[in-house]
Amino acid sequence: MNDNYATERLRVIIPVGGKAKRLLPLTAETSKACLRIVNRPLIEFSLLSLAKQGIRNFIFGVKGYTNYRDLHDYFESGYGFSSRYGISPRVHIKYQPNIDDFGSADSARISMEYYNVKAPVFAVQGDNIFDVNVKELVEFHEKKGAIMTIALREVPDVEGFGIADIDKDKRISRFVEKPTPKEAPSNLANTGLYMVSPEITKIFKEKGVKQIIKERKRLDFGYDFIPYVIQTGRPVYGYTLKGCWFDVGTPKRYLEAMQDMLEGHFSSLTDFGGRINESAKIWVQGESSESLKRRQEIIRKIKQGKIEIEGAVLIGRHCNISDGVRIANSCIDNYTKIDKGVIIENSALMDRVIVGEKAEIKESIIGRHVTILSSAQKRTKIDAVSVIADDVTIAEGCRLNATKIYPHQYVRGEFSNQTLMAS
Repeated sequence: MNDNYATERLRVIIPVGGKAKRLLPLTAETSKACLRIVNRPLIEFSLLSLAKQGIRNFIFGVKGYTNYRDLHDYFESGYGFSSRYGISPRVHIKYQPNIDDFGSADSARISMEYYNVKAPVFAVQGDNIFDVNVKELVEFHEKKGAIMTIALREVPDVEGFGIADIDKDKRISRFVEKPTPKEAPSNLANTGLYMVSPEITKIFKEKGVKQIIKERKRLDFGYDFIPYVIQTGRPVYGYTLKGCWFDVGTPKRYLEAMQDMLEGHFSSLTDFGGRINESAKIWVQGESSESLKRRQEIIRKIKQGKIEIEGAVLIGRHCNISDGVRIANSCIDNYTKIDKGVIIENSALMDRVIVGEKAEIKESIIGRHVTILSSAQKRTKIDAVSVIADDVTIAEGCRLNATKIYPHQYVRGEFSNQTLMAS
């Protein structure tokens, strides 16, 4: 393998600039990359997968205040992340300079130019969770003599993906961003993982690329840059991704990814800490003396049948769970309080949620610091991929069906297939 492509020389650029509209209202005030899933920021899983393979240099292509604030405040320069997972030598994280970009490819251009990147680049979209064998991808890229290699994955439904048309040699002849099913040339979806040769910096300076930016006010990898590189005759190849890949682009896909990860399908992290026994996929986390007391209490109740657990379940630190609670195939984040008789199925509750007595939450996502009031007389029910953003209070007796609620609201009544905003 060319020394330029050794993992210690590779630079990983992660553009994080989109508004993640499909995940609203969860991303109304939170960077999608830092959205919590399985009790961690979404982007942390991809960083971990790459760091475990020896990659140490990352650049977050942040655009906008929210993306920069959330990523920098959590990861800073990489010390804490490296310590958390015992990564040595440590990971180094840099950030895009404070220059507005015109899209994901333009973000990569700005960062490569600012940090004088001469090494190959692995560009990664910040809204996916993946396991990729970097060594195998690099060997494929070099063998093909590619200027760019795109990791592809077969999908049953092409909606919402960039789709590639490849020949027998795996060379991409055509690339269509988010086509209709009739327009799609294949079912090979762009995973947002790109191995890019250093020569890409010269392409960024070409008149054709500058013209795209001038006319479209945009330079996105999928919509603009990849089609341009293909149309100008450069060798762009498709590498079939063998490891797991989760597109966490919608609430439904978020829940699917969460359950797959709890089932152990993300090979870089299959144990979340605090597994209660080897025969069940049940984790109850706890580290400090206070949280360990809560952990022991929850485990005791599970063994006594006072808390019913079904399937794969992760319960975070400092949680308080009353008798008669049923939790199935769900994730309960830190400092959550669940009152007696609550039912939680196929759902995600982020940290500091309070759930009142006899409430039912099914196939839904509950954001941070949400209070769900409920009682035996007025039971609150939330289902059908409802999504509640941060700092919301739900009144007793509410019925939410496929409903989205934006942050900082008090909600009462019955809603189906609606979006509730503070305005």
